[in-house]
Amino acid sequence: MDITDNGPQPNSFDIERATVENTSYRTVAWSGKYLQVTLMSIPVGSSIGLEVHPETDQFLRIDAGRGRVTMGPAKDDLSYQREVGDGWSIQVPAGTWHDVINTGDEPLKVYTVYAPVHHAAGIVQATADAAQADEDAGRDEPPAWSVQPA
Repeated sequence: MDITDNGPQPNSFDIERATVENTSYRTVAWSGKYLQVTLMSIPVGSSIGLEVHPETDQFLRIDAGRGRVTMGPAKDDLSYQREVGDGWSIQVPAGTWHDVINTGDEPLKVYTVYAPVHHAAGIVQATADAAQADEDAGRDEPPAWSVQPA
C-alpha cells in the first residue's frame, strides 16, 4: 500500500492495512498542523527505544504482534509496565519516559499519533539506526507549517 503524506490537507487511508503492510521502522503517513500519524514495524527482540517527548502527547495502537510497554517519570523509574498485543492502545502523556519492546516472534506493527507534530513530513526510516542518523543530522524536524509549542 502506498502512503503519501500530503501535509495539512484532507486525507484518508486504511490505517490497519497500512500498518500491517509497513516494513520500515518508521513511516510518517500524515502530518497536520497539530498532529501526526506514523506507522512503525519493530523487529523481533527490538524496541522503539527509550525516549521522552517533553511537549508531545502520544497515542500508539498495536495492529500485529506482542510487546511490553514501560513508562515512568524518569529514565530509571519505569514503574508502569504492561504486556500488550494486537488491538491494544497505549497513551503516553507528554514528559513521560517510555519504550515498547517487541517480545513476540513476529514484527510488532504499530501506528502512532503525535500531538503536536514530532517528525519530518513524509519521512521514511527503514531502521532505528537510520531514524537516529536523521535526528542527529537534523533531517527529522517537524515541518515549518506545523504548530509547535512556544
